[in-house]
Amino acid sequence: MKINEATMALKEQMTHDIIRLIKIPSIIETNSQEKPFGSAIDDALKCVLKIAEELGFRTYYDPKGYYGYAEIGVGEALIGILGHLDVVSEGDPDHWAYPPFEGVLKGNKLYGRGAQDDKGPIVAAMYAVKALMDLQVEFKKRIRIIFGTDEKNQWRGINKYLKEQEVPQISFAPDASFPVIFAEKGVLQVKLKSTSKSPVNIKAGNALNAVPESAQIVCNDYLKLEKILKKNGFDYENDGEEIIVVGKSVPASKPNLGINAINRLILAVKELGKSSPGIDFLAERIGLTNYGELIFGNCSDDLSGKLTINIGKIDFSEAGEVIWIDLRIPVSLNRSFIENGLRRVAEKYNLSYEVLGDLAPKYIEKTHPLVEKLTSAYEEETGLDGTPRSIGGATYARSMENCVAFGAFFPGQARTEHQVDEFIDLDFLMKAVQIYAKSIQLLLEN
Repeated sequence: MKINEATMALKEQMTHDIIRLIKIPSIIETNSQEKPFGSAIDDALKCVLKIAEELGFRTYYDPKGYYGYAEIGVGEALIGILGHLDVVSEGDPDHWAYPPFEGVLKGNKLYGRGAQDDKGPIVAAMYAVKALMDLQVEFKKRIRIIFGTDEKNQWRGINKYLKEQEVPQISFAPDASFPVIFAEKGVLQVKLKSTSKSPVNIKAGNALNAVPESAQIVCNDYLKLEKILKKNGFDYENDGEEIIVVGKSVPASKPNLGINAINRLILAVKELGKSSPGIDFLAERIGLTNYGELIFGNCSDDLSGKLTINIGKIDFSEAGEVIWIDLRIPVSLNRSFIENGLRRVAEKYNLSYEVLGDLAPKYIEKTHPLVEKLTSAYEEETGLDGTPRSIGGATYARSMENCVAFGAFFPGQARTEHQVDEFIDLDFLMKAVQIYAKSIQLLLEN
C-alpha cells in the first residue's frame, strides 16, 4: 500500500478523533485552581494522549499538566512535531451557525473551535505517523509529537517541556501554512495605562492576539453616536442599553484582513467630542491603520514584510483607561527602535508603558537540510512552488533551534481560525496528512 492510500484509509477515524478534541472547550483559565491552565486544558491533554495510545504510540503525561508527548521509534536521533491543545475563546456562541464545541460535520467541512487552530493539524500530523506505522516503515529514529497547553498565552507549557525533557534535533510545527515558514516576525505585547477618569465606559476585546469582533459602549448620546457610525459606514447594533460596534475577528498577525471594532468605536467617540489620554492616542496614532505608520513611519524588511499593530483589548471606565497592544516586528528590524518609539508616543499622551510579552523573531536559512526536505515533500505531493515564506504569526517553531512551521493550510485555503464558524476542509487536511507522511519518511532517512 502506498502512503496516499494508507492515509486515506484513516480519514474517518482521524475525523472522529478531531471531534473528540473539539468537544473539549480547552480555553485557558488564568486563575485556575485545577492544574496550571484549568480542567478543560487538562482534559484535552489526557484525551489526545489516550488517542495516541490507541494508535500505538508510547505516551508521557506531565503530572502537573503542563505538557505531554507521544513517541514512536528507536535510536538516539529525535524528530519533533510541536502542536497545542488550547484554543481562543469562542466569543458569542449565538453568532455561530453551529455550536463551537460540538464538532459538526457538514459535507466535507468540520466546524468547531480548534478545528484549524490547532487540534485538526496536530491530529493530522499524528495520523501521518500512524500511516507510516501501518505501512510497517522502520523507525530507526524516534518521532515525538509534543502537545503544548498554553500557546495562546505565555507558552508556559512548552517552556516547561524544554526545561525538563529531551529537545529534538530537528522539528516542525503544523500550526501555520504551506510551504515551509523560514521566518517569523518578532512579537511585542504591551499595556498602556492612564489613571485619569475616562469620559466613556467601554470594555472590549478578549485577547491581544486576535482582532476584536465587537466593542460595546454605554453612553447618553446614543442618537448622535448612531449618526456618526452610520455616516462612517461602521456596522453596529443597538440593544436599547448599549451600542455594539461590529467588526471582524482575525489573528493579530494579519489585522488588515479583519475589522477592528475597537478602532471604529473610538473614532466615533472622538468625533462625538470625547477626549482623554486613551481616546486621543487611539484616534490620532492608530485610527484605522494596521501597520503603525502614524507612530513609526514605514517599517518593513524584505525577509518578512511590514510591521503590524493590533489593539486587542481596552478597558475604559471611571477607574481609568487601559489599552492592550500586539505588534509583529520584521525580523531584521531593531526592536529597541520600536519599543522606544511607542514609549515616547505613549508618554506624550500621559500613558504609562508596560511590556507584557516579548518573543524574539525566528529565522532559519532556506538552505537548511530540514527546510530542503520539507520543501521537497511539499512540491512532490502538490506540484506547487515550495519557495519558503515568512509570516507574522508566532508558532512553537521559535521555541527550538532547527525548527520551522509547516502547514497545515494551503495557499488560497479559507482561514477561519479565531473566527466564528471556524472549520477545517477535510480534503485539504488529508492532503496535509500525505505531505506530513512523506516529510517524516524523508526525515527518517540518514
